[in-house]
Amino acid sequence: MAQTDILLTKEPAPQTVPACQLPHKLYDVARNTGAHTSSGLATAGFRTAKYLVDEWFQNCYARYHQAFADLDQSEQQHHESQQLAAETEALAQRTQQDSTKKVGEHLQDMHCWKSELQRQVEELVAETDLLLAQKQRLERTLDATAVPFSIATDNLQCRERRQHPDLVRDCVEEADLIRNIQELLKRTMMQAVNQIRMNHKHKETCEMDWSDKVEACNIDEACCRYHNQSTDLQFYPHSAKFEESASTPETWAKFTQENLYRAERERLASVNLRKLIDCILQDTSEDLRLQCDAVNLAFGRRCEELDDARHKLEHHLRKALREIMDQEHNVAALKQAIRDKEAPLKVAQTRLYQRSHRPNVELCRDAVQFRLVSEVEELNLSLAALREKLLEAEQSLRNLEDTRMSLEKDIAVKTNSLFIDRQKCMAHRTRYPTVLQLAGYQ
Repeated sequence: MAQTDILLTKEPAPQTVPACQLPHKLYDVARNTGAHTSSGLATAGFRTAKYLVDEWFQNCYARYHQAFADLDQSEQQHHESQQLAAETEALAQRTQQDSTKKVGEHLQDMHCWKSELQRQVEELVAETDLLLAQKQRLERTLDATAVPFSIATDNLQCRERRQHPDLVRDCVEEADLIRNIQELLKRTMMQAVNQIRMNHKHKETCEMDWSDKVEACNIDEACCRYHNQSTDLQFYPHSAKFEESASTPETWAKFTQENLYRAERERLASVNLRKLIDCILQDTSEDLRLQCDAVNLAFGRRCEELDDARHKLEHHLRKALREIMDQEHNVAALKQAIRDKEAPLKVAQTRLYQRSHRPNVELCRDAVQFRLVSEVEELNLSLAALREKLLEAEQSLRNLEDTRMSLEKDIAVKTNSLFIDRQKCMAHRTRYPTVLQLAGYQ
């Protein structure tokens, strides 16, 4: 607020220094004096003399020339300005048209790359779905092989209960083949899982590239629609510079080409893996069914061999039983024959004993004596022969008994083996999966 606008309610206080009038200051004014001075030049404020006529004309001519020069320069500047405006307008139109053309060409390139990326993504999706179906077939086949493996393991465990003569390692064992097939299926499944992961990875890479190109296409299409009469135009002074992270046309095209190349390479690898999986499943299913048929055939042959061996053993057992019965009768007959020879021996020995009590000269070695002695010897020889034959017959009978026991044991072993192979193993093998189940179709 100015000092005069302040409202005073009382007189101001007296100043400490009394006010007084300041002293006058004298100034020296320059004058046009000297030998080389011009008393006619304009020195307003410094002299009081009038201009000369020559100076007046000179000043007028100077004003004319200055006016003519300024007019000529103004006309030249106006002409040059119009020419420059026309040239810049044409240049601006040409550059704008060229920029619009370049943006359009770039849009065409991006549309081509975008369609290629979209096609590649669709092919990868379709291929991944097919590979997933093959993977599911692998899983079903692996699950289906659990039944043959359990059957083979159960058959092995049952056949371990066979008794000593029949506990042989024959050609009906298949667990190793099934185990190897399961390992092959597991390795193939891991390859399929890794391939599916790579397909998803490159699909996502192509989708990201496609998404970037869609966004860039939208931006460039918006740029193509801009014209001088657009309402949403602004000044961006710092936009006319290249970003350090910006790509070149070569690196831009190479980036998408490499994405497409890697995606196509993984797609072809997936196709080859699907073909390999199909061949593996077909081969393994056929191998398992062929092995199953071979094992069933071996079981059949083995059961026939066991049946034949049991029938032969039973035939020999019947013969042994008949022979045992005959031998028992023979032993009884030999014992009876020995008993029958004891009475004649007693008679002969009693005669000899009684005749040994003949008195004096009557104790004669007559023909009777010789005949009795020879009779006793003959009877002793007969008894010895009969006893020896009895021993042989009894030993033969014991051998026959041992043979009977051995045959009966072998028959029991064969019967047990037949029960295991036919009633246990062959009955379990009826649950063996079909070819379609082993191929993963069911």
